[in-house]
Amino acid sequence: MKDILRMQAEVCKIFAHPKRLEIIKELGDKEMTASELLRSAEISKANLSQHMKLLADKGLVTVRKKGLNVFYRLSSPDITKACTLMRQVLIHGLEQKNRILIKAKKG
Repeated sequence: MKDILRMQAEVCKIFAHPKRLEIIKELGDKEMTASELLRSAEISKANLSQHMKLLADKGLVTVRKKGLNVFYRLSSPDITKACTLMRQVLIHGLEQKNRILIKAKKG
């Protein structure tokens, strides 16, 4: 179990960068070329390449080459679910803090 938890921590590190989260959200349930990701993520080709290598090395995206094009796809729909769940936890926490602030202002 400790090995699994260590591996999980390594994967979670990948989620710790806003640009990678943006790329994951953009991929969603579709395949995109590197060119399409470059336009949507608004980053340099070198930067995109670094992010995609990390995502691919950890098994979060699959890579397919056809001619001169490189295609990326999330390796599992659970990746999108995990990111959505993390956002929901964040939003819930922010809503709770907001309610506390509103009560404090009234009190």
